[in-house]
Amino acid sequence: MKNNLFLWLVGIALIATGCANNTYNNLRNQEDRLIANYLSRNNLVILKEEPDVNHVWTEKEYYQVRGYDNLYFHLIERGDSIRIDSISPTLQDTVDLTIVANDIIVTRYKQFQLTENPDTLSYWTTLDQAYPYEFHYGHLSDCEAKAWHVAVKLMKYPDSQCEIIVPSKLGFTVDQTSVTPYVYILKIKVKQ
Repeated sequence: MKNNLFLWLVGIALIATGCANNTYNNLRNQEDRLIANYLSRNNLVILKEEPDVNHVWTEKEYYQVRGYDNLYFHLIERGDSIRIDSISPTLQDTVDLTIVANDIIVTRYKQFQLTENPDTLSYWTTLDQAYPYEFHYGHLSDCEAKAWHVAVKLMKYPDSQCEIIVPSKLGFTVDQTSVTPYVYILKIKVKQ
């Protein structure tokens, strides 16, 4: 009887030890190391202050978004800030195109992991997926990936394109559950 109890206690201890290695905290630490390794491996230059609107981004410059752990933003292309509504325009004929809350954002994107030689999921063209991903800017119920909303805020205008490094806790629900960070390349439009 004592031998059975001893074996049972040893079994419980082994299971507890194995489970302790996969705690959320350990997975988050692994994720942090993976992100740091990605930044280092790609020789990225990390900006601690948000660049102004006229900043010309170099290929390796990424802004570490203030207030968010391990969220990095790189602007590839600044979209259109104004539209001219007349054939012979005056100042009154221009429309500010800055994205505001509730705008419907139409997104094409590529997603890949931070590992070396990652698989890429592409939703870039109609050949990849017939319809683009759409969500209301500022509504996490439409798009639970908070990082995407932050990226739209930083892109500011339609027809922008960016690359973001997204830790799992700012990604989609499935990413949060699996504690998997991703890199996304996003291009956006605003649905009229």
